[in-house]
Parts: sequence; C-alpha cells; structure tokens
Amino acid sequence: MRNCSGSISNQLRPRTLRSIRRLISVTVLTAVTGAGTVTFALFETTPANSAAAEDVLGFLNETIDWYRGLSSEAEVAREPSGVLVLNDDRTTADQVVRLAFDYARAQANSLAKQQSIPSSSASPSANTQQYQALYQLSSKLEGQIRDTQAELEARRRQLELSSGSKRRQLESTVAELQSELDLAQVRRDAIHSMLDFVAGADASTSGPTNLRAQIEALARTFPADLTGVSSSEAPTSSLNKPPVNITATEAPAKTEPSGIWGLLSHILGLSSNMRLLKDRMARTEALAQAADQARTPLLKQLKQLSQRGDELANQADTADAKQLAEEKQALDDLTAQFKQMAAASLPLSKMSILLGLYKTNLGNWRNAIDSEYDALVKNLVIRFSLLALVLGFVIGLSELWRKTILRYIHEPRRRYQFLLLRKVVLYIVLAIVVAFAFASEIGSVATFAGLITAGIAVALQNVILSVVGYFFLIGRFGIRVGDRVQIAGVYGEVVDIGLVRLHLLELASGGADAPTGRVVAFSNSIVFQSNGLFKPIPGTSFLWHEITVTVAPDGDYNFVERRLLEAVEAVFADYRDEMEEQRRNMERMLSAAPIGELRPHSRLRITQSGLLEVVISYPVNLLRAAEIDDRLTRELVREIEREPKLKLVGSATPSISIRTDLTPAPATSA
Repeated sequence: MRNCSGSISNQLRPRTLRSIRRLISVTVLTAVTGAGTVTFALFETTPANSAAAEDVLGFLNETIDWYRGLSSEAEVAREPSGVLVLNDDRTTADQVVRLAFDYARAQANSLAKQQSIPSSSASPSANTQQYQALYQLSSKLEGQIRDTQAELEARRRQLELSSGSKRRQLESTVAELQSELDLAQVRRDAIHSMLDFVAGADASTSGPTNLRAQIEALARTFPADLTGVSSSEAPTSSLNKPPVNITATEAPAKTEPSGIWGLLSHILGLSSNMRLLKDRMARTEALAQAADQARTPLLKQLKQLSQRGDELANQADTADAKQLAEEKQALDDLTAQFKQMAAASLPLSKMSILLGLYKTNLGNWRNAIDSEYDALVKNLVIRFSLLALVLGFVIGLSELWRKTILRYIHEPRRRYQFLLLRKVVLYIVLAIVVAFAFASEIGSVATFAGLITAGIAVALQNVILSVVGYFFLIGRFGIRVGDRVQIAGVYGEVVDIGLVRLHLLELASGGADAPTGRVVAFSNSIVFQSNGLFKPIPGTSFLWHEITVTVAPDGDYNFVERRLLEAVEAVFADYRDEMEEQRRNMERMLSAAPIGELRPHSRLRITQSGLLEVVISYPVNLLRAAEIDDRLTRELVREIEREPKLKLVGSATPSISIRTDLTPAPATSA
C-alpha cells in the first residue's frame, strides 16, 4: 500500500507544483479578503518569533476581562435604543471571545509543534518527555492517515471505472484500506486523549502543554457554544456568563422627568453613563491595540513564508524528478505552516474588525446620551429661570401687600396681626412653589409632605402646640403687651408675646401693683390648659374689689349700708366715665351677652355667728387700682368717724376689709 502511495507522489510534475503555488496564492488572497485587511503578510519559516505562552495567556485574560465589562453596559441600557445597542454589543463580544480562544488554541498548537524536540541542554520533566513522545507518535499517525486517505480516494476512483474481476479486487482493496484508516484514526484519537491528559497534568511548567491546559480551563468558565468545549464541561458559575439578553419591548418604559429634582437625578445618571461608556471605549481600544501587537509578528512570518513558496515554485520548472520530490516535500511543509499561521492570524484580523464595529456602536451610543444630556441641561436652566421668576413674582406681591397694610391699617395690634398673616402666607406659598418645582409628580409631593408632617408632629409636638397657642393669644379674645393677666397663680403685666412663649412682669399682691423684680416665662401652650390663664376682656382693663364691714347687733344696717355706699359713690364718680367706656367696649366685643352697668353696689350677708355684714363691690381700673383703693379706704374711715358715727362691731375704729384678689366666677380661660 505504501508503494502505491509513494508512486503517486513521485508522479508529480512541474504543472502540479505550479498548481500548489496557485493554491497558496489563492489561500493568501482568501485570508486577506476574509480578514478585511489591506496588506496581509505571512509567517516566518523559523519559529523563533512565535508568541510566548505568557503573551498568549495575557492576551486571552485581557479579552476575558474586557468581556466581563459588558455587564456595565447593561446598567446604561434603560431605554429601547440602548437595549438594541446592548444586544448588538453582546453578539459582537461573543464573537470576539470565540476568536480569542481560536487564536490561543492555534498558538498553543504552534508552540507544541515547535517544541516537539527538546534541546540537548534542557532537562525536561517526565511529563514533558512523555508529551514529546506522544506528540511525535501523533504526527506519525497523522501522516499515515493522510497517505491512507489519498490512496483510498485513488482506489475509489479506479473502482468507478473498472468491471469484472478487477472490480472485485479493487473492492477488496478499498475495504482493506477503509479498515486500515479506521484503525489509524482510533489510534490517533487515543493518542490525542493521552496528549490532553498529559497537558493538564503538567502544571509545573509554562510550556505548550500547560498553555493548552490553561486555555481549556479558561474555556470551561464560558458557555459551551462560545468556546467550543463539550456540554458536560459547560460552566456552572455565572462568573463569565454574559448579561441577560433583553429585547426592546421588555425594556423599562422611559418616563420624562417633570420636576427639577427629577431632572437633576436624570442628569447625574446620564453623566455616570457617559463615564461608563468612556471607560468601556478605552478598554476596547486597549484590546484592539493588543490584538494588533499580537498580529504584527504573524504578518511578518506569513510574508516570508509566501516569498519562500514563490521561490520553490519557480525552481520547479527546471528541476528533475529528485529535485521535484524534495521541492514537493518543502511545499507540503510550507502549506502546513501556512495553515497553522493562518489559523492564528485570521482570528486576530477578524477581532480587529469586530472591535472597530464595537467602538463605533459605543461612540454612537455615547453621542446619543450626550445629546440627551445637553437637552436636559437646557431644560433644567429654563426651569430654574421660571422658578426664579415665580418666586420673584410672589415676593413682589408680598411686598405690595405689606405696603398696603402699612398704609391702610393704623391700629398697631391689627397691623401686627396682618403683617404676621402676610409672612405666614408668603412662607407657605414659597414652600408650595418650590415643592411643585422640584417634585417629579404630584403624588411625590403628597408623599413627601405626609412624611415630613408626621416626623415634625412627633418630634416637635410641644413646639407646634406653642406656635398654635400663639395665634390664640393674638386673636380676638387674646392678650397683648400691657395687659395684666393671671397665669397659673402668677399675676403680672404682659411684656412680650413670642411665637413660642410669653413673658410676664410679676406684680406684688395686695393691690400695690408694684413689680417684684421677676419676669416669668410661660409656654404659649398654656392656653390649652384648664384654668391656666385669666385675662381681661379685649378693650377693657378693670377688676371688682370688695369692702366688708360687720354691723353691730344694735346698729341700723340700712343706715350703715347707705352711708358706706355714698362714700364709695363719691370716689367712683371720679372715674365713672372710664368705666362707662370700658362697658361700651365690652358690649362691642360681647354682642351676644347682656352687659350691666359698671358701678358700685351693696348687699347684706349673715355670718356664721348671726351678725350682719355689709358688702360693697366696686369696679377699679387695673392701672389705678392701688390709688383707688387707697382713696376709698381714707374716705370710709372719715365716713365712719363722722357724726352720727356708724355702729360697727369692734373698737371705736372698726376694721375694714378690702378684697383685691377677686377673680370672675366662673373664671375665663383661654
């Protein structure tokens, strides 16, 4: 069988060599066209410039890191257009990874063939020696398989043209060659299995055996259809799995921000997306440069190999049979080397094209985001301008309101109340305008307001109660600075009413109305406490005082009552007009309640001992209470001593009791 194969090989002619030359040229042209390069060089015939194992693994790891970065694009894709770009980039990235593993495997095979015979100075390990022996046996079996396949094809062609006994002989020969071929293929597969095992076991070196093992270990971390590993070795972890493929119809609906806060948030998100895409483009550019650097020595080797093939083809026209056989063997070696080099260079050339398309996609995507970013910034500037105009308009109306109050309201208390109301309304309107300007939608405003209100109500409930009490204090039946009030047993004059608390200048008891030297502070929430605050009716400033005298058992109580009442009336006549004015003020304020005359009156009262008491009540102005009580006491003493003297219980000058601490019954509380 071998003789037949050898005879076929020896029958090559110069025309056959020229055909091989044309085959190499066509293959080179196909590689140039398929890779999309303008100038496609060839490998050198010497293996010295082939990539080292570390360089191959470094390039493969860089490609894997780049592929993992694809997940950052999924964070940017939040609308249909971005999802479409992401899906395109994912498909391109899958192809780039597949080509990177093709290049790495081709380089591993090339290094394995180059180092099939160790140098005499090297001291290889046992696994390396075993690998070299297995590799040589595998190469020998590959040659036998090629020769047997060539002879089998020749016999089959002869079988188609023969008949009779010669046909039966050829059928037997074809069957025998097929069995021989099957046996050789089984032996080759067994040798390849041992080669893979030895390559995986030899982890102590960085040579071709360990390179192939590391490449396959990396390949097993990817899906089977991406790197060509068997389905049983498919990855079980999600370390290198690509992001989920999302269709445009499944993308989240894009909602245009309607508020300043939403615009700011969207602008910050777009800025982050632009940084991610910029980093992604930089990593893609770095990977493209790494692919170009790895391809450059391969292009030089292919160019030298092509030149050597041209030289051998030219020599075939004048060579004899022996030279033709040698040149055929050389051309066969060149063809094998060319296939090996092309297997490593073509993936890199395709990667360069795909990475260029990838960068173009990213650039278009980033340009679209830049345009959207500029539009949002302009919209934000417009919204801020409108907000400033609205706030200026509101503040202008507030200032006009203030001037109107100052011009048409002259009563200080009413003016203060209107100015305070203007300030409160201004703050509320400003808060509403700002809230609606910054909120993305009305629902968010309601939610935000509800949360803020709940938090403030819990944390500042006492302060809020005091602020609410302030408006009660300055209301229609409230108090003002200068009023004399009694709060929690403290009697004094109001000197300040703040938003949260009020201050009293404490006055001495007993009707002296002299300051004690202390200022008492009370929370405005005192108005919500029962019997906490006693205050005068608005527009009035008076209290009722009493004079009590005890009539002697033999005295005339009618005479005593008339004489004492006349004395009180004489003093009351001096400030009767003041009391009448305060009565009219009460009628205006309390139109629904009947108001009696503010004048002295008397009544009789029986004590527990059976004696009669004459009680005379009279109104006094709070600001002049001490003065009026003093005058009245002097007038009563003179009246008692005047003839005929009044018969009272006691000594010649009976005691007179004047009560100045009377409070209305029931008490008026805020």
